Formats: sequence, structure tokens, C-alpha cells
Amino acid sequence: MSPHSKYFVVEFVGIAIAIICVVYTYFKYVTLRYWKRKNIEYVKPVVPFGNIWPLLSGRSSIGELFRDLYFSKKKSPVFGIYLLHKPALVVNDPNLIRFVLTKEFAHFHDRGVYCNEKIDPLSAHLFAVPGEKWRFLRSKFSPTFTSSKMRQMFFTMGECSEKMAAYITDKAKNRELVEIKNLVARFSTDVIASVAFGIQANSIENPDAEFRKWGQKFFQPNPLKNLLLLLAPTWLDLFKIPVIEKDISKFFISAFTETVEYRIANDVVRKDFLDLIMQLMNKGYIDNNDEKTRAQLSGIDRNKITMLEGAAQAFVFWLAGFETSSSTVTNCLYELALHQDMQEKLADEINKALAANEFGSISYDSIKEMPYLDKVISETLRKYPAIPILNRECTDEIDLPGTGLRVAKGTAIIIPVYGIHSDPGVFPEPEKFDPERFTEENIASRHQYHYLPFGEGPRNCIGMRFGLLQTKVALAKLLSKYRFKPGPGLKVPMVLDKGNIPIGPAGGMILRIEER
Repeated sequence: MSPHSKYFVVEFVGIAIAIICVVYTYFKYVTLRYWKRKNIEYVKPVVPFGNIWPLLSGRSSIGELFRDLYFSKKKSPVFGIYLLHKPALVVNDPNLIRFVLTKEFAHFHDRGVYCNEKIDPLSAHLFAVPGEKWRFLRSKFSPTFTSSKMRQMFFTMGECSEKMAAYITDKAKNRELVEIKNLVARFSTDVIASVAFGIQANSIENPDAEFRKWGQKFFQPNPLKNLLLLLAPTWLDLFKIPVIEKDISKFFISAFTETVEYRIANDVVRKDFLDLIMQLMNKGYIDNNDEKTRAQLSGIDRNKITMLEGAAQAFVFWLAGFETSSSTVTNCLYELALHQDMQEKLADEINKALAANEFGSISYDSIKEMPYLDKVISETLRKYPAIPILNRECTDEIDLPGTGLRVAKGTAIIIPVYGIHSDPGVFPEPEKFDPERFTEENIASRHQYHYLPFGEGPRNCIGMRFGLLQTKVALAKLLSKYRFKPGPGLKVPMVLDKGNIPIGPAGGMILRIEER
């Protein structure tokens, strides 16, 4: 190497070291002192990762990370953390949670999660879009999740549950081991593919069905993607990185577009979610609005949604309904396999309700006659919340009562749902599975904002009714016919999946199945 080259290398290394030192110093003494300057309790950060190294290193899932952070500062109504360089405020106090989610919703109406309509059109869905776009879409889609609409979609759920039960009949006769998470995920795939995309996926009979294949690809564990999606979306925008891979996006947009075009060309009408989306695309409103209500619609309310907007809403409907419901059913069967007395009590309730039905099968009305099923699902969502944190972003600065803090515009707000649900001060013996926590008396004795499986306020989960109904149908069908027992090597307590957002088992869930 020539003297000139050596000099260049030394100079380059020197400059690089100087830059690193400057950045490190700025992070440590300026950026990561934000909460100290605000006089707010905070968790000591590590340069340059802030407080998310356990997540980046694969030691914790998102839910576990914020559960642990919550327990480290649960005596504080709020506390500060850092998402890499960005300060975020964790809200513990239930009255302040109500302040953020409901009372002062106008100051916290955005989630602050990733959404980029240009490079990632399917990301522009109701869960993620900010501001006026969210208000527009929420007003459009609220009528799609009424009880009457759920009743119309119930047939598809029942049909898919029958296929699922039939598929495992022989396995139950032989007391075989069944991978429950995979089975229920295929059931959820078939339901959502049918009602949201008008496609008969048939993944129960064919585990390698195309719709199931693309779903598995999207939900491959990816802690870094989940981190950027929920907690650091500016990095995705900065480098123009789409969260949804191009081939996955192409498949779902094509599936949606082709079905819409087929229905239009052949005048096909089905009472499902896709039909409701098409009404919003063609008319700008849902047909169940009466003439008087229709006449009162404002100009913006009459605006139609585009094909891509419709595809994005079908996609998030599939996304939320598939993963959260299948995780909840899996987690519930895990607990019932460990608590045979509860399983038998629930099976008795289900079969009594079915026997009272004229045809002895599951109906929309019979599902409502299962109060213990409600309690069991509620306790499952308490112990294993499908969404372990709630995200909000301050959209207009405001004083947070009792804290002395004026929250700056753009501040990320995080509500540690999994932490609160695991707090023995809120739910005594939180590791214990106890459906009786959800009697009317026990519910009334707790603060409403201490139980948040679907969020609260105007931006709560719009698909809550559909998700609960799908979960109930799957459990009712399975437990009415079959008994579930622990498989060999079943981990107690459950070992959680570190790579996905919903709280669920790592590596699947194997249970033994028997006929009743």
C-alpha cells in the first residue's frame, strides 16, 4: 500500500471514529435525556438502542418487553422510554388511559404506526391510517359490523366450522395428537377468505392451499419488522421499505380485484364483507341505511372508496380476523386442556344450548346463550391479549392531568395492555386461569380501563364483534364433539412466541383429541 493510500485509510478511520463519538455523545447527553429534562420518571436507556434491546436481541416479544417495563415502573402513572432515539410515553394509570383513549381522543386520534399508501397500498387500512382518512373510512365501515351484518356472515362461519370438525373426526376416534394452532389458523383462513375476498380457500382440507400459503408467508416471525411497524415507522418511511412484500401485496390485490370484477360482470350478490365493500365502492353507503338517513348524508359521506382502498380494508380484515382469532382459540384450548373441569363445564353449556336449538346445530342465537363461554374467552384474552400494547400519537400538545407534563405534538404513547393484564394488583394471581374474574360483580369492581383486549374509545377494534363471534363458533363446534388433553411435552407455563405481535405459543400447540 502506498503512503498516500495509508494516509487516506487513517484519515477515513479517524473521521469515522469522530462521527461515531459525536453521535454517541449527542444521543447520550441530548437525545436520551429528554425525559430527564421533562422531570418525568423514565427507564434508563442504552445507547443507541434506547429501551428496546431485549426486543432487537430476540430475548423478548413486544408484549413481554412492555410487560417488563410496566412492572419496573408500575407505581408511576406515566413513565418515559426510548424507541431507539425517539422518546415515548408509557401510560399506566387507568384514568390517564381513559384520558388518552376516550376523553381527549381529539388530541390522540392517530396510532402513529406505519402507513405508506404510495409504496405499500395495502398498509392504508383502517387500523393504520391517520387523521381525516381514518374518520372517513371509520364512518364508512361502522355499519358493516352491526349485529344484523354479523348474522348474515354467520352461515359462512358455521359452514367452515363443520368442515373443521369433520376433518378431525378420525383423529379423535384414534385419540391422535393434533397441532391445534395450525388447524384453527386454517379454519380462520377459510372464514376470512370467504367473507372478505369471496374465495373458497379450502385450506382445512388442503393445508397447502394458496390463500393459506400466502398467509403463512406474511406471518413468518419477524421481530425487526414488527418493531419498525409499530414502534419506529419513520425508519420504514425514510428508507422507503414496504412492510408487505411485493408478491404478497400483488396476490391480495389481484384476489380482491378479480372477485369484485367477477361479481360485477355476473351480477353476483352475497351477504358478506366483500359485498359491503362493493356497496361503498359503487354507492358510497351501505344499503341498510334507510331513505331518510341516506338523504341526511353529507357530501363527504357520499364519497365512494376506491378499488385499492377496498382491497386494503379487506386485507386488514383478513389480517386481524385470521391471526387474533386463531391465537385466541389456540390459547383457550391450551388452558382448557390443563383445566379439565372447566372444559367439561363449558362443553355441557354448549351442548345444552345446542340441544335447545330446533336443529341441534350452532346458530347465531344459540351462541348468545353461552355465558360461561363468554367468561372463558374473556379470561383467555386477559391472560393472552391478542394485541399486547396499544399505540397512540399526540396530535396536538396537551397537559396530562396530575403529571406536570405537557405532552408535545408527535409524542408516541404506549399503553402496556399485557403488563396491566398481568398485574397482581389488578388481577390477583394473574398466572392463574380463572374465568370467574368475569362475573358481573367482578367486572363492576374493576376499573373499565384495566381490561383492554380490544382497546377503548372511538378508535377501538371495529371488528371486535366479528372476531369474538368467529372465536366462539370455533370453540363451540370443537368442544361440543371433542375433548382436548395435553400432548406430550406441553410446556407449562406457555413458552411465548418472540417473533409475532399476538401473545401465543412458540412453535405451535400439540394437544391430544378424543371423542366425547
